[in-house]
Amino acid sequence: MTARRTGGGGLVTFGESMGRISANQIGLLDTSRTFSVSVGGAESNVAVAAARLGADATWAGRLGRDSVGDLVERRLRTEGVRRRITRDDGFTGLMVCSRRTNAGVRVDYHRAGSAGSRLTPEDVGEDLIRQAAVLHATGITPALGPTARMTTSWALRTAREAGVTVSLDVNYRAKLWPPWEAAPVLRELVTQADIVFAGPEEAALVLGTQDAYARQPLEAARALVALGPRTAVVKDGPRGCAAVIDGQAYVREAVPVRTVDPVGAGDAFVAGYLVELLAGRDAGARLTTATRTGAYAVTVPGDCEGLPFRHELDAFTAAEDVAR
Repeated sequence: MTARRTGGGGLVTFGESMGRISANQIGLLDTSRTFSVSVGGAESNVAVAAARLGADATWAGRLGRDSVGDLVERRLRTEGVRRRITRDDGFTGLMVCSRRTNAGVRVDYHRAGSAGSRLTPEDVGEDLIRQAAVLHATGITPALGPTARMTTSWALRTAREAGVTVSLDVNYRAKLWPPWEAAPVLRELVTQADIVFAGPEEAALVLGTQDAYARQPLEAARALVALGPRTAVVKDGPRGCAAVIDGQAYVREAVPVRTVDPVGAGDAFVAGYLVELLAGRDAGARLTTATRTGAYAVTVPGDCEGLPFRHELDAFTAAEDVAR
């Protein structure tokens, strides 16, 4: 079995959720005249996506006593995500998204010293972890600061001691910490996980192989499993994904779609996989739902606002099957 325990308390995740300010026009940021305000953050994205797909999801974190923190809390409440929130005298982090061209989205972070960077074990709570079926963490949280790094290690250790399935998305962010600092921390977290998600370059960082696995996602998954997880899924964007699950190799092609906003697609993929794991679906079904949820996410703007509800994903899947 991939999961040590997948019933009961649903999905629990923790980390930093932020406000997202997005320029509505393509071009230099200083030429934009209108902006959209929304919510971002890998872990809260996963929680929202899981809740929309019908799972019981909880997010724990630290927010500032400010309007952005209020926005985050309202969004999570509206989405039906359970919350364990500590309010902090610091500010709630921000991400600013802009498009210089149609080729991609530029993301700038304003989060150094934020409320979320001071996350502690008390903010998450041992009781919350122990009642979970799956604890999901990312490699972003330990990049935020010393207490957040310590809390991440503590949470994974607590979950393992309680027999809770540990999911980890490597999610390396070069703007938060350099590779030489990140690699040993991320590698240690991978050894504590039951399920690990990574891009090819993230796998190479963890494995210390530079770009050796950049075009060999299945080999990267095999190498990640050798570190301890029973499941490794390598997300390769428009090229699909490759996975090793309980010793069995899987490859899935990406769903061809027109990309509107790629931010948050990896989180949607992770949520799709974990929701099906919680539902007791087999490995093939988990990967199929993950791939389709990730594809749906890139067709709409925003981190979590456009994530699919189950009926929307079913309709998207039916349309895709007809197209084939």
